Amino acid sequence: MTWLTVVALIVSGVFVGFINTLAGGGTAISIAVLMMLGLPANVANGTNRIAVIFQNITSVQAFNQKQLLPWRKATLLALPAIIGSILGAWIAVDINEAFFRKAMAVIMLIMLFFVVVKPTIWLKERKHLTQKPVTFVEVIIFFVIGIYGGFIQIGVGYYLLAAIVLGSGFDLVRANAIKVWIVLLYTLAALLVFIFHKQVHWQFGLIHAIGNIIGAWFATRLAIKWGVEFVRWVIIVIILVFSADLLGIISLKEIIKSL
Repeated sequence: MTWLTVVALIVSGVFVGFINTLAGGGTAISIAVLMMLGLPANVANGTNRIAVIFQNITSVQAFNQKQLLPWRKATLLALPAIIGSILGAWIAVDINEAFFRKAMAVIMLIMLFFVVVKPTIWLKERKHLTQKPVTFVEVIIFFVIGIYGGFIQIGVGYYLLAAIVLGSGFDLVRANAIKVWIVLLYTLAALLVFIFHKQVHWQFGLIHAIGNIIGAWFATRLAIKWGVEFVRWVIIVIILVFSADLLGIISLKEIIKSL
């Protein structure tokens, strides 16, 4: 492994950790970089989970220090996602990448509409929802999100934020805290499936994780310090950039190659 490879993995990891902690979609960069470095798509998909785990451990610890993580509710929401992620990871042996890229772009743009037009939904916590027990509908929603997260991971943060804010009533900062805990738990389960199928490159994954930890550390502190309005604008920018990439308007992979 050359020093350029190490630098590429760490630097890209910083950006990915930052983006994933505040919203989601950074995995698109991870997989693009890992494939650019020679890994097949399925191995890049599995290898990326190592960095995701480390970045979310970092974020969970930081959010917990500020007492922003409602452990019981977050864990109950995570359980169906864990089960779904195992199923999704098993399906991921044959990835239909083109279909998911287009579908994800459409869903991201729909979510962008709600973020821009109805910002009060995202910014205000609704106690009558946060204090309610987890419903059957929430179980189904988080199970389906878990399937997607276990399958491809890219952009899953947006779906989790939408479910946590719109369905469970938390504001964006607490929703981010819950999101990173859910992703940590279900990614651990999904990684075991990829390990079983020998679709993990440990050396690349662990080096990439170093950058993810740094990015997650900075992003968590910015989210806590600058609040929900800052997170909302980061989400808007990221959705626009990644939707453009998914629809073929721009190519993040080519941009990364040119750097």
